[in-house]
Amino acid sequence: MSDMSPAPARTSPDAILSAARAILEEDGLDAVVMSRVAERVGVRGPSLYKHVTDRAALIRAVGEAVTADLARHLSLAVSSGDARADLTATAHAYRAFVQANPHGYGLLFANLSPDLQPDPEAIAELARPIVEAMSAIVAPDDALPAARTFVAWAHGFVSMELAGAFRLGGNLDEAYAAGVATILDGISGPATPPAG
Repeated sequence: MSDMSPAPARTSPDAILSAARAILEEDGLDAVVMSRVAERVGVRGPSLYKHVTDRAALIRAVGEAVTADLARHLSLAVSSGDARADLTATAHAYRAFVQANPHGYGLLFANLSPDLQPDPEAIAELARPIVEAMSAIVAPDDALPAARTFVAWAHGFVSMELAGAFRLGGNLDEAYAAGVATILDGISGPATPPAG
């Protein structure tokens, strides 16, 4: 965790991060303040500063933890060796992560001051498994633009879903799955049906 020391106390950097993420998901970013996190981990406010230099460092660390979690979820989805299946699994892992961590996910796209933003390299790492899978179904020069299209669609869908924007009914799970297939068809051509 950046800007956090390993100073001994009645709490730990992991406990602080866990508490801050829980508060973020319960009540949003404005609720993630040093006093509330200290209370959640069972220390007095000044004791928290032994581990975290300030609120900016805490918010940045939370953003980096969310980013690392999402990257881990996406990397785990890329496991079949079939690029199209891996991209489909990645899209579903992305949506599941967002549903479980809506405020944390929102933090990755929030218009934050530079001192609150997660490390840009950590954000870039999120794209790696998607770009790699895309490179197996499109020309190498097209992998990054294809990955951007894929992620932009998934982000748009999950953002609208979180905002309650789908008000016309229907099954959103089916709509998402159909959308993923349509995007992949558009990028690489329709899936080839199994022989036989």
